[in-house]
Amino acid sequence: MKTIARTAAALAAAALVSVAAPAASADDLVAPGVGYRTFTVSTAHGPVTAYLVTVDLRTARLDLLHPADVAEREGVAEMATAQHAVAGTNGDFFNISETHAGVPATGSSVGPEIAGGQDLKFAVPDGQRFGPAMPPGATTKIVFGLGEDQRARVSSVDLHGAVVSSKGTFELEGLNQYAIPVGGIGEYTHDWGEVSRARAACGTDTNRSAGCTTQVEEVVVRHGVVTSESETLGAGPIPEGTVVLVGREQGADELERLAPGDHVVVGGRLSARNVPPFEFAVGGFPILSGGQPVPGLDAATLAPRTAAGASADGRTAYLLTVDGRSAASSGMSVAELADLLHSAGAAVGVNLDGGGSTTMAVGGHGQAATVRNIPSDGTERAVANGIGVFSAR
Repeated sequence: MKTIARTAAALAAAALVSVAAPAASADDLVAPGVGYRTFTVSTAHGPVTAYLVTVDLRTARLDLLHPADVAEREGVAEMATAQHAVAGTNGDFFNISETHAGVPATGSSVGPEIAGGQDLKFAVPDGQRFGPAMPPGATTKIVFGLGEDQRARVSSVDLHGAVVSSKGTFELEGLNQYAIPVGGIGEYTHDWGEVSRARAACGTDTNRSAGCTTQVEEVVVRHGVVTSESETLGAGPIPEGTVVLVGREQGADELERLAPGDHVVVGGRLSARNVPPFEFAVGGFPILSGGQPVPGLDAATLAPRTAAGASADGRTAYLLTVDGRSAASSGMSVAELADLLHSAGAAVGVNLDGGGSTTMAVGGHGQAATVRNIPSDGTERAVANGIGVFSAR
């Protein structure tokens, strides 16, 4: 296991004044290949309490922590216990609040989700995201994950899919996401859950708060055959073997060509360019690349933070959280978080949801995972997803 201790000169270069004595202690081995430690970092703005899980991916693995439905939220410790993870953190930013009258927040995440090799959802347009500003060049399509080669990495994924029928072939631009691109078509499956799909027609690709379009079409396809169509976006569970297609603007016009009885093939998959397929992926924006902090990171705003990273060879993963918003722990800027993640051994990494969502849960030794950090809300927040650590395949 790599340790987080670095020389005083290296820490000074990372704008961190010193690391308290607990950082020099050995990791607590909570499961084969999984180490955990808590330590204190001294900064110019006060002490910061940090929590680090280190994962040797030759003997342990990562996967998505998630509720039963994409449009649902649960606590990290609850999800970790249900999925038998030995540790976990919260994951991506999510649709926690809503400003569109009569449209409920879905609770679903901003970026893609892949769990156990199964595509659960794709990314909303950049302008529809929640969370702090991303660095230049970042998009909601960027993920941290584990490939089929059992190496962790940061990459961008795309959705490649289509709706094919005798009435035409239409591009598929969404999968189980709370916002689909203007003029696009999105697919909703059993994985979405019961929450209303109305949010899909609200906002634009550049403005999350823009109004909801009334030019929508919803088509239900059961075992490859259109069973109904509507100009109102619905809610309720979607049975296995059924998909609901939602179109807005041009996408609505395309779906209006379909009629009950039409045979339709709906297919799509998430893929990353030039890397092995992901077995697990969660959305986040990049903060480390090639062993260096990404340019343009916020260096001023202090908050509780969560990050995930990987060593240069992808064989070791790092899950890091820091407490904030208290006298005992002032929190960190995103730029400081990148430095701290790098000091742990990561060469690449992403920022995940922070603030009241920041959670580190650790179990091991036959015990269920419990929350180890101090959530700034005073209690653990229910979140859209997380990163789980599993001791064996």
